[in-house]
Amino acid sequence: MKVIGIVGMPASGKGEVSKIARDLGIPVVVMGDAIREQVRLAGLEPTDANCGAIAGKLRAELGMDAIARITVPAVEATGAPVVLVDGIRGDYEVTTFREHFPDFTLIGIVSSFETRYARLANRGRSDDTLTAEELLARDDRELGWGLGRALEQADCRVVNEGSLDAFAAEARSLLCRIGGIA
Repeated sequence: MKVIGIVGMPASGKGEVSKIARDLGIPVVVMGDAIREQVRLAGLEPTDANCGAIAGKLRAELGMDAIARITVPAVEATGAPVVLVDGIRGDYEVTTFREHFPDFTLIGIVSSFETRYARLANRGRSDDTLTAEELLARDDRELGWGLGRALEQADCRVVNEGSLDAFAAEARSLLCRIGGIA
């Protein structure tokens, strides 16, 4: 099984890469869905604060790779030859995926703070932050989980600062090459 991981700061474009993967017929497992499910089971609203608190609690109780370990069975359950994992947040998660899936490639999505902040206003997800201070706090939280170190381990990078069409074309080409899709 070929597993492609996506890592990037909040609102960098990970979700867009996931959409492209789905369009190419690649199943997508979203790590944030595992967290949102835990938030739901706890009877909480799926806000950024609640998602962050639950993610932090899982990591504190189960280890820094907790979300990856929760996600591995979902990846395996697809039974697909190529699977994309969206939302890697730390280097410990990268290590877990590399250990479980020898054919693992990590794609880093890079966008500036200003670009990411502008996108949040248009995205409309319940866990999106709406102020610059809240986005900085979310960045700090996720960097504390090892997101920066995970980005450093990326096998390839896509810079997402231009048009959506240009980013989509580059991401599609990269997914086809990595996934062996004609």
